Amino acid sequence: MAHDIVIRGGQIVDGTGSGPVQGDVAIDGGLITAVGKVDGRGKREIDAQGQTVTPGFVDIHTHLDAQIGWDPHCTPVSWHGVTTALLGNCGVTFAPCRPGDKEVLAGMMESVEDIPRQAILSGLPWNWEDYGGYLDAIEGLRPGINVTGLVGHSAVRFYVMGERAVEEQATEDERRQMARIVGEALDRGAVGFSTNRFAPHTLPDGRPIPGTFADPAELVEIARAVGPRGGIMQAVGADFDVLKALADQGGSRVLFSYNVGPDGSLAGQRRSALETLCAGAGRDMTAVAQVRSSGLVFGLQTSLPIATRGEAWKALRAMPFAQRLATIDDPVKRAVLIEEAKQLGFPVILGASIEKVFHMGDGPVPDYAAGESCQLLAMAAARGEHWIETFMRMNLATRGKVLYTLRMFNPDMNGLSHLISSRNVIPGLGDAGAHVSQVMDSGWSTFILSHWVREKGLYSLGEAVRRMTSAPARVLRLSDRGVLAPGMRADVNVFDASKVSELHPEVVHDFPGGATRYIQKSVGYRATLVNGEVSVENGEFTGARAGRVLRHQSTQHAH
Repeated sequence: MAHDIVIRGGQIVDGTGSGPVQGDVAIDGGLITAVGKVDGRGKREIDAQGQTVTPGFVDIHTHLDAQIGWDPHCTPVSWHGVTTALLGNCGVTFAPCRPGDKEVLAGMMESVEDIPRQAILSGLPWNWEDYGGYLDAIEGLRPGINVTGLVGHSAVRFYVMGERAVEEQATEDERRQMARIVGEALDRGAVGFSTNRFAPHTLPDGRPIPGTFADPAELVEIARAVGPRGGIMQAVGADFDVLKALADQGGSRVLFSYNVGPDGSLAGQRRSALETLCAGAGRDMTAVAQVRSSGLVFGLQTSLPIATRGEAWKALRAMPFAQRLATIDDPVKRAVLIEEAKQLGFPVILGASIEKVFHMGDGPVPDYAAGESCQLLAMAAARGEHWIETFMRMNLATRGKVLYTLRMFNPDMNGLSHLISSRNVIPGLGDAGAHVSQVMDSGWSTFILSHWVREKGLYSLGEAVRRMTSAPARVLRLSDRGVLAPGMRADVNVFDASKVSELHPEVVHDFPGGATRYIQKSVGYRATLVNGEVSVENGEFTGARAGRVLRHQSTQHAH
């Protein structure tokens, strides 16, 4: 028989944790119909000789809620094998939303996630009020990848309480209203609810976003609407007592962000505490962690966290890139900037300072795990320079294209490796769609394949693929995705495991209004299929937009 597509002769890594097995994959009508030896020809054949064939990757921590409105392919994750993404993390969503409140929610998202407010307001249709209506609107945009969503605490709280949501506790009646609205969101397709208790996430006026300091009883009340429906409670910044309450008192499955912290020597303790938490009787709890040191990518093209109180640097930050470059080209102006930086220094940001600044390298791929030879202070010492002189010299040599990373989170990669090898951790936390001018971690899946599998051997290829496919699919209860088997949806990657790598971040201005963001492409991916259609081929989009909004099916209605 003839098949729609046959992926021929690849090393199949099926997503279950098993190692590679050579064979073919047949696809018909958007479904996998055969795995192994396929005799029939395909209307289209993809030669996978020397390639690895896996399920599409599932990204369970994104903020693509706005970007999907003007970028249906959801770049950059679609260049890195992601075929399904979870929206709505960290409590900030665009629904529910009363007609007059869209600017409030847009401003909140800009302040928390660095997504430009004007791009949000102009790039989305804003033709909904409840969360189900938001999903309807996304469906109408014909996404290029599959998406599913969480309804956010901040939006729900503001919808119920108005301005009181920011600083006051909810009444019992308001808690019940919130739980009812969240339950209705799950009935319309949300896979769960997200909340944010991370104090540095603030409104534009500096106050905490709604829900940051809400009484945990409010979250438990909401969890009692989420749990019986089979949904998940996602949290960032919540302590273990809150997470336990959501699981034990609220009866919900729990997904939460977790990292090593600044002291890598505590990785063992943090892993042990995590595993004890997750092992509690009847608990279904999963942590998601970043896969590398991260925090801020900066250079002359984007943010310049240098001498933040200095007048010359303030003026430089206000300039467009071409004018910045012309300014440092001028010896007199450059000397003023250098002297001001020597006087005022580099700020401490979330505990990280100049000692944590590293050059990302000038090879074909960024060196995220670089040692002291790429530390800015060490590079300066080797040349007998002050670090700001090194910074200026490198910018002049590259015409302002050089990039640095400030390792605010997980600076100790050895400690991180210990944490992310835990059975309770899904590696990811790329934050795609957020912090678009500040950091670029959307290539997390490619980094796992290139660094943690190929270079370090932390995971076998089979185990790495499991953690990027069937494991997150289980968390989202996507029973028809995440494994290459007959009857499953045909979300598939074909790539060269010996070559797959991230390329350097690039600065582009392709958001509405020309707003700045980082993108990051990849090498080594032969093809990515979404629902049986080739979406990306050799790094280029084919024009296919076969993604779907994957709606949660409530197991029962809570009362």
